[in-house]
Amino acid sequence: MKKLLLFLFCLAPLNVQAISARNIVAMDMDTHRVLYQKAIHDPHLIASITKIMTTTIALELGDLDAQITVSDTILKAYGSAIYIEVGEKITLRDLLYGLMLRSGNDAALLIAEYIGGSVDNFVKLMNEKAKEIGMKNTTFINPHGLDNSKTDGNMSTAYDMALLTSYAMQNEEYKKIVGTKQYVAKTDKKTYSWTNKNKLLTTYEYTTGGKTGYTDNARRTLVSTASKDNRNIVVVSLNDPNDWKDHMDLYESIFKEYRNEKIIDAKNFEVKEDTYYKKDKLYIKEDVYILLKENEKKDISLDIELMKLKNYKTDDLVGTINIKLKNKTIKEVNIYVNKEKHLTQSQKSLWQKLIGWFKK
Repeated sequence: MKKLLLFLFCLAPLNVQAISARNIVAMDMDTHRVLYQKAIHDPHLIASITKIMTTTIALELGDLDAQITVSDTILKAYGSAIYIEVGEKITLRDLLYGLMLRSGNDAALLIAEYIGGSVDNFVKLMNEKAKEIGMKNTTFINPHGLDNSKTDGNMSTAYDMALLTSYAMQNEEYKKIVGTKQYVAKTDKKTYSWTNKNKLLTTYEYTTGGKTGYTDNARRTLVSTASKDNRNIVVVSLNDPNDWKDHMDLYESIFKEYRNEKIIDAKNFEVKEDTYYKKDKLYIKEDVYILLKENEKKDISLDIELMKLKNYKTDDLVGTINIKLKNKTIKEVNIYVNKEKHLTQSQKSLWQKLIGWFKK
């Protein structure tokens, strides 16, 4: 590996009003850069924001159009519900809307049983996925988030739940579900009409989704996401009596202070210091943008690392670009190779000229 460039620089704190949450984080979903934090790695009961993981696994492993017969496992549910009945037939898609819009604990149990074969097996899938995503301080014991005591329940951190949400929001079906304000579901027995409990969807124009949560032990928990001008942010708060306002205040501060700056132009990308691939064309797949304050732009550094591959072909991965702040990588970009030489027009054969003409 060959290092070509490295600079160091500083981070500037986000200027925001007082926050009432015990734990809170604001994260750039595209880079996982933390923009605001307060006790973000301290484990806490998370209540119904658990259902973000339940939905993520169901979307990855289940058939949304599958007709599920409601079993008596729902009789174990208490608290918030969508009030489905034993023997009723409902699609997985409708169950997920009921889960995320109305926080149905009965829906959570039925989904877990359908996907995992049993609730216990589904919980194992939840914990496996948490490790895969990088959630280092998270333990799930059920698919709904209800707790048994102040220390017996689903435990996570604001940071881990922001990572999970950033991952979940890459799924278009997930984004559609959590961004829905009203949903109508029809089963073989009833018609349901559900309104999303996330009132930020109707009170804050840039909101794209999220999930509410509450138990007596966890208190108020909230995950929300918002996007403006391709700035995609997630805010997670745990034990926050003023969560709606805290989330909106953070979004407003971030959207005021940060802009999406183009760091690398894909069309003009080149590694001038490279000599190993000088006969080839190195490229990245798309322009690279980073969320930055105005005074941070001058401090961006690129650490480019190339692998000297002996046998490689066009479109092979040959290196990475580490985009850094304060010597900390906030985004990694893959570098690929194109073995076809870039000839001048006079050097091209007649056939190459014709190909180029047709492409235009």
